[in-house]
Amino acid sequence: MNPFRIAVPQTDLDLLHDRLAAARWPAELPGVGWSRGVPSDKLHELAEYWRTGYDWRAAEARLNEYPQFTTEIDGQNVWFLHVRSSRPDATALLITHGYPSSPVEFLGLIEPLSADYHLVVPALPGYAFSTPLSGTGWTMTRTARAWVELMRRLGYDRYGVHGGDVGAGVSGAVAALDGDHVIGCHVVTDPPTAAATATFLPGMADRLNPDDPVDKVILERMDAFRDDGSGYLAIMNTRPQTIGYGLTDSPIFQLAWIAEKFEEWTRLPIDRDQLLTNVSLYWFTGSGVSAAHTLYEQAHSTEWGDPPAVPQGFAVFGADETVRKLIPVPPGTHWTEFGHGGHFPAMEAPADVVADLRAFFGPLT
Repeated sequence: MNPFRIAVPQTDLDLLHDRLAAARWPAELPGVGWSRGVPSDKLHELAEYWRTGYDWRAAEARLNEYPQFTTEIDGQNVWFLHVRSSRPDATALLITHGYPSSPVEFLGLIEPLSADYHLVVPALPGYAFSTPLSGTGWTMTRTARAWVELMRRLGYDRYGVHGGDVGAGVSGAVAALDGDHVIGCHVVTDPPTAAATATFLPGMADRLNPDDPVDKVILERMDAFRDDGSGYLAIMNTRPQTIGYGLTDSPIFQLAWIAEKFEEWTRLPIDRDQLLTNVSLYWFTGSGVSAAHTLYEQAHSTEWGDPPAVPQGFAVFGADETVRKLIPVPPGTHWTEFGHGGHFPAMEAPADVVADLRAFFGPLT
């Protein structure tokens, strides 16, 4: 375990500002709004704030308040935050982000949760400072094996897992692989994400009845994801290297690529500085391309692992009737529905995520 501290060279920060100032902007058709991507005026405003108003050094200092480490597992450099509770009897929680995110997503959870839990918050292989990507093959299951080894090295015999998006898949895989040590698996989701995930499940559409009002909504969302919402994924699932040139060379491209998804997938306002800290990590580490490669790997993987046998908890944000139908769970499963929020609840409604984690893991510790 190697102690780590973020220290972006000033030359890198100056280069970012210069590249933002010298950006070439595409023409835009009138009246199209968000229907064809991020509107020019919105991205201009965000890019200008990134260049002149956003304070990376303040964000860097905030991240450096938390103990950070790197270690090599299965040939891959892994960067993680390890925030230990003052309680000696505290249980550990392993928290995993998804795409296009990073440990920055969970900054609002660290202070309240660390009062009672030891927190291990790694960056997925190929993301942020978990770079460079060591090679091909970094699927969710391989990442889960690395996380099991990480927790073993840290000396945790009992721990819980939590995640959303890709992090939900990794957390479920960790729970299945290390059921002797994982006390429970808690994930967050939202209706559009549940419907999008269903499009990848063989035969799911055939099992839904278009005359049933709930099934009809699910089918419409599945169609909308296939027809309009999955373009970003189709590119990365097939040509990650090609799109990587733009993500690595143009801060405007990297900003637009991430900002679009946060706009589409959130339902509550998120902190602009927190969003830009996330984007900045991708930019300074050049991890846009390696993150894309991991999505390619998962899309071409046939290894999904077994379902976890440990207690499971689900927190659904922006909830409606569709999610319970798409995620059938046995009686007694922890299930909480929130009428607000979306795909990034740790940024949209952190207090609710903290409360639900406490409600789920409290009886298990």
